Amino acid sequence: MVAIAIFTGFLSGGSSAALIALISRAASRAPGVYLFTTVWAFVGLAVVALITSIIAQVMLIRLSQNAVLKLRMSLSRQILASELSHLEELGNAKLLATLTEDVQAVANGVYQMPFLFINLAIVLGCMIYITWLSWSVILMVIGLAVVAIGSCQWMLNRGKTMLALARKDQDTLFKHLGSITQGIKELKLHYRRRKGFLENQLLSTVRRFRHHNVIGLTFFATTSSWGQLIFFFALGFVIFALPNFMAITPQTLSGYILTFTYLILPMENIISKLPLFSRASIALEKIQSLGLSLANRQELVQVPPQNQSSWHYLQLNGVNHTYRTDEPDSNFILGPVNLKFAPQEIVFIVGGNGSGKSTLAKLITGLYIPEAGDIIFDGEPITEKNREWYRQHFSVVFSDFYLFEDLLGLEDGNLDIQAQNYLKLLQLDRKVKVKDGQLSTTALSQGQRKRLALLTAYLEDRPIYLFDEWAADQDPSFKETFYCHLLPQLRDQGKTVLVISHDDHYFHVADRIIKLDYGQVEYDKQELESGLNFYQQN
Repeated sequence: MVAIAIFTGFLSGGSSAALIALISRAASRAPGVYLFTTVWAFVGLAVVALITSIIAQVMLIRLSQNAVLKLRMSLSRQILASELSHLEELGNAKLLATLTEDVQAVANGVYQMPFLFINLAIVLGCMIYITWLSWSVILMVIGLAVVAIGSCQWMLNRGKTMLALARKDQDTLFKHLGSITQGIKELKLHYRRRKGFLENQLLSTVRRFRHHNVIGLTFFATTSSWGQLIFFFALGFVIFALPNFMAITPQTLSGYILTFTYLILPMENIISKLPLFSRASIALEKIQSLGLSLANRQELVQVPPQNQSSWHYLQLNGVNHTYRTDEPDSNFILGPVNLKFAPQEIVFIVGGNGSGKSTLAKLITGLYIPEAGDIIFDGEPITEKNREWYRQHFSVVFSDFYLFEDLLGLEDGNLDIQAQNYLKLLQLDRKVKVKDGQLSTTALSQGQRKRLALLTAYLEDRPIYLFDEWAADQDPSFKETFYCHLLPQLRDQGKTVLVISHDDHYFHVADRIIKLDYGQVEYDKQELESGLNFYQQN
């Protein structure tokens, strides 16, 4: 398809150039000479140029859009298959800039490819016609082309360098724009903070981004104007100087003038698209760089079995994980952790802020890969070959959870009925309905949105549940319902429930309490008569 599209594109451009040659020759003949033949040749070339142009554009547009679709899907799959810790190191701003701006820049460049081929074909066809008219003129044109390319190359390189710097600025700009959307309340409430953010951070980044874009695009604009000047110089040389060096008939001279005049538009189109293709090239380099980075930290993805079998124990043996920062001396190390979990128990994981509770949760659920030690599940070490299968045993609601409007991956004939029953249990049946696996609304308070996330966890019906500060946004009444009724109900159904919590008033609900202190397990106490008393004593 690519070969056919390129062939028809060049055929269209060649037909357009042939039309110019035909018009030039017809204008130099006496009226009525070969009129019938010339008219039919003109009609034939026009039809060929039209049909081949449509075919080339349609085929290349379809191919280009398919390529962009595959690019987006490939990047999305690579991101989802990459290690979570690596994605956190890259940052949301960089990933979002690549998925949106870079892919769109490539899409814009690819979309212009059909027109580029057609314009190149027109230029090539006109050059062939000029060659047919005179070898000496084409040598002059080639000489001018060498001078033009040589003089423009430096400006093109400088322009591309500036656009590449602008693309780096764009990552920082996306980070600041994210701060606006995520920190809008804090910025509105504090005038000096807002002013400092706008003037010291956002404005400086936007100015730097503008500066690099202005310089880069100025180089491209200068290149375009310089190329047009050289082209008009060639046209002027043919009209005014060439007749003084060689004998040229008026008919041949008119053919040169018509051809060079017709070449102005395709040449201008080609030159004007240089910034767009440079942006696409820079974006493609960014995409490839991100793709290579993701590929180096890619996990093995396998289709897990539909139903998870019963289990007997989960053990962490000497598990370590390092949370890396920009300052090597401030890296946070969790571990070595030695823990064992069994079915049908409620385990509270407690500790101060920054003690490693959420990091431990990600290790337990298989989202983080241990740098040392092993995770053993029913006697089987968890490796890249079975990590996907292992993760399917967990239903988790993290503190920074994301709520999908559709109950994806939960295909069941009775899904709506089950969901409605759970909504009643979660006291949301008057606000939310479920139809065809879709929630009627998610525009609720944070506490109610967490209940919807709990609804999804209920419907997943997996053997191990983990809740990260789930009750922090709940009102006192439902907080007591969660700790004293919902958690014991899950345990009675055979589930293991891991709860990260600061609610010491409900520690007595736990069968076991694990306390972390700056990355170390301070104690792991089982079978408490009163978890609250134990916590107060320690």
